[in-house]
Amino acid sequence: MRTFTLKGLFLTAVFMVLGCLAIHAADDDLITRQITVKLDEAGTLPDKIGSIKKYKLTNLKIVGEINGTDLRFIREMAGKDVNGNGTAGKMATLDLSEAKIVKGGDYYYSRYRSTSYVHTDYYTSDDVIGEYAFENCSGLTSVTFPSSVTSIGEYAFSGCSGLTSVTIPSSVTSIGDSAFSGCSNLKECNCILASDLENSLVLSHRFWYRIPVDVIKYYQNGQELTKLEIPFGVDRIGDCSFYKGANLTSVTIPSSVSSIGRDAFSGCSGLTSVTIPSSVTSIGGYAFSGCSGLTSVTIPSSVTSIGSVAFGNCSGLTSVTIPSSVTSIGSSAFSGCSGLTSVTIPSSVTSIGWSAFSGCSGLTSVTIPSSVTSIGDSAFEGCSGLTSVYVSWESPLSINASIFENVNTKSCILYVPKRTYDDYWLSNWGVFDNIEEYDVTGIDNVTTSSDVKEISRYSVNGQRLKVPTKGLNIVKYSDGSVKKVVVQ
Repeated sequence: MRTFTLKGLFLTAVFMVLGCLAIHAADDDLITRQITVKLDEAGTLPDKIGSIKKYKLTNLKIVGEINGTDLRFIREMAGKDVNGNGTAGKMATLDLSEAKIVKGGDYYYSRYRSTSYVHTDYYTSDDVIGEYAFENCSGLTSVTFPSSVTSIGEYAFSGCSGLTSVTIPSSVTSIGDSAFSGCSNLKECNCILASDLENSLVLSHRFWYRIPVDVIKYYQNGQELTKLEIPFGVDRIGDCSFYKGANLTSVTIPSSVSSIGRDAFSGCSGLTSVTIPSSVTSIGGYAFSGCSGLTSVTIPSSVTSIGSVAFGNCSGLTSVTIPSSVTSIGSSAFSGCSGLTSVTIPSSVTSIGWSAFSGCSGLTSVTIPSSVTSIGDSAFEGCSGLTSVYVSWESPLSINASIFENVNTKSCILYVPKRTYDDYWLSNWGVFDNIEEYDVTGIDNVTTSSDVKEISRYSVNGQRLKVPTKGLNIVKYSDGSVKKVVVQ
């Protein structure tokens, strides 16, 4: 049995202290000021930095072309070798703003795949931060990318848990899956936009949502953008163009824009004002999702469809005007708009997607036109403030009872056309305890005349019609008479 003496314990403690002091001394020997290395030729970084300094540099800026050989060396300085094993590297800040990634040199990373029992070697390509380029370099806290980079590969910065800030140049058009997965301390993403904005806006696949930060700051000509005026000539606002731009307060969209892409302004919680011109024909899914500062939105008559979750969780919205050009309301289009008190669904709408208005707890009344042929599940789920629902189908539309889940159906009144009470009571609309019949036209005295001119025409919901619309139309004539007209 091994025994310990007081002398032995004392010596052990002394050695431990000396060891800690040695480590501390080594850390004190680190070079913390920024060191700039200029490369006249790609692949020469290992020749520029000696072995003595290699693991002592914490702040490095590289000017010139770099290839796979250089990237392998950079990885070692940042704490990981070509096989993903740990090194003594301490580099925390890497500035590649004046560097250019080029094809050539050694492979910078080799990944073992247990499924195939082989290693896959990764090489650099022109203007690409490749797959796994900095994977698990957890000591890195800040990286500035080359201004020429066009794409960031899959898992490029995966596991960089120390990373707190990244700056994305305007040249980047795609970010791969899981590029920043595991970057648990990433707090800030700075997005540099082109000086004329146009090149930044027409790109359709930025994939900013793959960067796990709450706020993305957008910069143009060195200034952070808060009020955005998109220049005339831009014909589409691309997917994720201003995703999570929480500091944006107002946006002006020119009449040259015809479409607003998916997630274009999603997460812009500070946005209080937006003007959508009549040139816009489509609003993509999640386009304004999470814009909690918006209080009102007017959708122009040029729009034919509202994408899924387009205005989801816009909790500040109190009113929405949907034009008669819209034929479909996407799933969850207005879900979570708890401040919404009124909404008009025009007779042009044929489908209401699932959960379209779910969670609109402030909504008190809704009129569903007879043009609607399908209503998705949970369309009005959680609309706890509803007191009245108006429908005008002579024969009840087939629905799932979940449409009005968590609605107070004991007090909310369902208004149905005259002589249809029993049909509605027997169907899934019978979840309402109170069903009342009403005249869907809202007109008590109807007169006819054969020798007068038509003055105006309306839907059963009172919406002005430019041309006869299939179904029941209300026509007003020059002699003051009003006539019900069925258009086949």
